[in-house]
Amino acid sequence: MIDVAFTPAAIRPAPLAVVIDVLRASSSIAEALNAGYERVLCCRTVEEAEALRAPGRLIAGERHCVMPAGFDLGNSPSAFAVRRGEEVVLTTTNGSPAMLAAAAVADEVLVGCLLNLDALTGRLEHHDGDLTLICAGTDAAPALEDVYLAGRIAALLAGERTDAARIAEAVAAAEPNAVAALEASADAAVLRSVGLEADVEWCARESSLGVVPRLTSLRGGAGVVEASPRPSSKHSTQPVATELIH
Repeated sequence: MIDVAFTPAAIRPAPLAVVIDVLRASSSIAEALNAGYERVLCCRTVEEAEALRAPGRLIAGERHCVMPAGFDLGNSPSAFAVRRGEEVVLTTTNGSPAMLAAAAVADEVLVGCLLNLDALTGRLEHHDGDLTLICAGTDAAPALEDVYLAGRIAALLAGERTDAARIAEAVAAAEPNAVAALEASADAAVLRSVGLEADVEWCARESSLGVVPRLTSLRGGAGVVEASPRPSSKHSTQPVATELIH
């Protein structure tokens, strides 16, 4: 069964979940791993991110589209396209909390965006159990761009759907152009208002990356996301491990 949670509050347990935050955390994570960063550590708070500062780690993120004082990077995906260290610590308003919420109810968690649409759906084709597409949303409300991508993903996969998945598919079918779909969202309007309109077009670069980020462990409250290899046979769920950051 393919299900869509329009916000993390609507998540139902499933063997496999895909976290979607198109504008912009999912896109930034994919860009970072594609650029060669070893991993992205997703944190809930600015304070947790700062506590993980260490040589070789960049501290990145935003609060309502603004980079916190003292951070190395904001949340623009283009900023992650060139590697500047070994790891990234990322804390965002919606995306990183959604990653941790997904880890609490799913055995395996992947990260989806338009940038890795082909690679992600190719991976999902190997999964034969229930799948939940989790939209990060914005401030606990649904976000158009996330629902749009969830619908795009669901439409490309075989299997039964919940009504929520069918609604997402209808949203996606209403706008065939990815750039137009993202630009129509309220989050895109906010990005334009703070001079980050280039991020919208960047995040709409459909299937430009071959990386599929995967939450591999939970360390000291942070979700560790790494690039996952594409399976060569029927996908088997790999539970998220729990360990401590040193």
